[in-house]
Amino acid sequence: MKRIFVLFLLTFLLAGTYIASGSNETKREFRGAWFPTVVNTTWKNMTTDQIKADILHHLDIFKSLNINAVIFQVRPQADALFVSALEPWSRFITGTQGKAPEPFFDPAAFVIDECHKRGMEFHAWFNPYRVTSGKDEVLDPNHLFFKKPEMFLRYGTQIYFDPGRPESREHLIAVIGDFVKRYDLDAVHFDDYFYPYRLPYLEFPDEESFLLYHKADGFDRFDKNNWRRNNVNRLVKELNSTVKSIKPWVKFGISPFGVWRNDSVDPLGSQSSSLQTNYDDLFADILLWMKEGWIDYNAPQLYWEIGHTRVNYLPLVKWWADNSYGVNLYIGQSIWNQLEIKNRNGDLVNQLFRKMALVKENQKIDGNIWWSGLGFSGQPKLMDSLSSNYQRYPALMPKYEHIDTIPPAQVGNLRFKSGTISWSKLNTANEMDRAVFWVIYKFRKEESIDISNPANIADIVNVPFYKIGKERGFKYVVTALDRLQNESKPSPALFR
Repeated sequence: MKRIFVLFLLTFLLAGTYIASGSNETKREFRGAWFPTVVNTTWKNMTTDQIKADILHHLDIFKSLNINAVIFQVRPQADALFVSALEPWSRFITGTQGKAPEPFFDPAAFVIDECHKRGMEFHAWFNPYRVTSGKDEVLDPNHLFFKKPEMFLRYGTQIYFDPGRPESREHLIAVIGDFVKRYDLDAVHFDDYFYPYRLPYLEFPDEESFLLYHKADGFDRFDKNNWRRNNVNRLVKELNSTVKSIKPWVKFGISPFGVWRNDSVDPLGSQSSSLQTNYDDLFADILLWMKEGWIDYNAPQLYWEIGHTRVNYLPLVKWWADNSYGVNLYIGQSIWNQLEIKNRNGDLVNQLFRKMALVKENQKIDGNIWWSGLGFSGQPKLMDSLSSNYQRYPALMPKYEHIDTIPPAQVGNLRFKSGTISWSKLNTANEMDRAVFWVIYKFRKEESIDISNPANIADIVNVPFYKIGKERGFKYVVTALDRLQNESKPSPALFR
């Protein structure tokens, strides 16, 4: 009897401090939005202030949907939406490659700052090999293309870096390494473009570099495809090492095409009949990269509907989950292929609830990335579904336990003055342990403090204060998040 009473008393006391578990809501979930610039046709006609306003408009939409990561395209095609001594200014910012914005601003630095203000991560999205998207584009006279033409190839109407040239790989790693050194990013991101998608009846013209390098690279004369895959493998491996050597907390994520290989050509492949695949056409062996730990997250682009005759969403999601090798897995979702999809009978159907259930119920899937984030405003029904249901509450990032698991120090010295809660910002010599975000939890005075339930998150901020105004009858606790969003113990409660 005494033992039962002690257990009851202990349970009661714990309820009065905080509860670490017990919620059915998802507290950790990746919720990304792609912010492409290669499709941008409007900024060239805008002033700097108008461009900034356009960026803020989209970031505010993301915040309203509890998006927690923005994948912003900083290098659409061997150019830069950031200050670079290695590549010219992108034509997608001013309309002319090599021309800086006037009045001057740095788009990448601006977006990084505004993302962090909103408690969102910034993932810098680079395209590795593409130089042009069409035959009529004008390159800056100082572009590397004119200085070292041997590094480039024409395929169809486009120009690409030759992936078989070591100089191409070295240049790309230098560009990205320079960005990582100078900008406060949270991740480096590649999408599905490695070797270009195959054009009908036209072979990629890399025979010269193959003859130059295949023997030294360890491949025979009839093994060009494996040589090509090795070129991309080396880029991925070396880039990951470079990024981690500069800033160990910066993640490296890749969003491949949604089919690795079809099961008709490989028993390990997915139940699909895609006309192009990562392994055979883009020479991107994503499974190897996950096995070897060269990437920190994988986000296959599964934009198709459930029931598609060649690339059915349902078995593809399961295949990627079954072949994730412990790497964080996020599903690339199309905002246009969710709520009003025509089935085989021509009826409009809603697949969003089934897709979200598949993601949330599979323990090997850690969230979603939405394509394209710039289209949300044209999808009010989807926005309503996300904000009122699937992404109703804020979420912390999934953990990256292979990088870091040590949480930052507990937040202390909470105080209230002039409608604002503030706390002490603790200094640390180890950047991995530094608090970069804080989570504010809000409870009614009579409630137990349960930090496992995201419904109790009032906001995630990047400054050591939070405005609450004149409201009363609540209590607040604050936790700190480090570079990998490891979370500290909650602070003592502050009552208002």
